[in-house]
Amino acid sequence: MMSVAILALAKTPAPFDFDAMAEIFATLAVEAGLEIMRIYKEVCLFRTKSDNSPVCDADENAEAIILAGLARCVPGIPVLAEEQASRGQFPDCGTTMILVDPLDGTREFMGRNGEFTVNIALVVDGVPHAGAVYAPALGKLWFAGDHAFVCDVVPGAALPQRSFWREIHVRAAPHGALVALASRSHADAETEAYLARLPVSERRSAGSSLKFCALAEGGADVYPRFGPTMEWDTAAGDAVLRAAGGAVLSRDGAPLLYGKASDHFRNAAFIAWGDVSAAVL
Repeated sequence: MMSVAILALAKTPAPFDFDAMAEIFATLAVEAGLEIMRIYKEVCLFRTKSDNSPVCDADENAEAIILAGLARCVPGIPVLAEEQASRGQFPDCGTTMILVDPLDGTREFMGRNGEFTVNIALVVDGVPHAGAVYAPALGKLWFAGDHAFVCDVVPGAALPQRSFWREIHVRAAPHGALVALASRSHADAETEAYLARLPVSERRSAGSSLKFCALAEGGADVYPRFGPTMEWDTAAGDAVLRAAGGAVLSRDGAPLLYGKASDHFRNAAFIAWGDVSAAVL
């Protein structure tokens, strides 16, 4: 159950307590993770959306749990959620919005490799200020407001006490020996060409928002993505990475912006860096 104190903080008007918002998102992500894992252990039928991406009951049920929780805890903030958007339901977001990807990495879910996440983020004036990324199959949670944390929590459990949270930070990029991350399901020639320009000594593949979290924990240095993504795919991981000291940059070197309604909330190409001083565009 969520504490009364957190509920009270969530209902106060802006300026927000971003750390408290992140804790709310973390709680809801873990709650949704329980339903995702219930379906993960069963025979799950997948359907194809109008954009040819897969969807299943885990996406839709998790989104319903999160939306109900947000309506209860932070009423009045517009919510842009992936499955609602796929049905043409786009709220009038204005300058403040919550972005929800209830199951980031549906292909990883289908492949049963555990590399899928629940993503929830608060965006204010184009910037993701609070976010939670939960990997229910791994039992690992990253969340951030003004500070970024990681902890272990099983699906459906209460958040552990603060003493079990570990504050995380990006690392300084090692000279001539970068660790690069790439999408497991979305490789492309432009990404390959970009990585060939960098002094990469090790390359790893990972699914969903886990790549942002690896950068935030200091486990890797760079994650380029030139293929298409939506804002709900990246906002929560971006919030965690920014709070840990990193950045997600567009090709012109500016931080990735959110709330791009005129572009139907699509992201352009981006490069996520742990150590921003090492960034190559």
